[in-house]
Amino acid sequence: QVQLVESGGGLVQPGGSLRLSCAASGNIFSINLMGWYRQAPGKQRELVVDITRSGSTNYVDSVKGRFTISRDNAKNTVYLQMNSLKAEDTAVYYCNAKSHRGAAFEYWGQGTQVTVSS
Repeated sequence: QVQLVESGGGLVQPGGSLRLSCAASGNIFSINLMGWYRQAPGKQRELVVDITRSGSTNYVDSVKGRFTISRDNAKNTVYLQMNSLKAEDTAVYYCNAKSHRGAAFEYWGQGTQVTVSS
């Protein structure tokens, strides 16, 4: 089992910044890929960005240039720095971990709310 604990969500004005953190614990030796998904009201959950243990990243087009993912393998933690936030970034953000893209089994955090509003 792998446990994922997220932190850092909140309310921010348009153009502002937030930083999310996700700490993994447990049986993490099999985890190569970690990332962030989000789900807005009435919409499907979507991948925001993921990162491999070696640092290879995959961003959704809508956040490129604004969001940055980083990973501290020693701390088993991933971070999502979100800048120039827009109202359409409002969603519940979920941390995700799995062995590889397309893996049949994956782990999820509990989710953290990000609200971008004036």
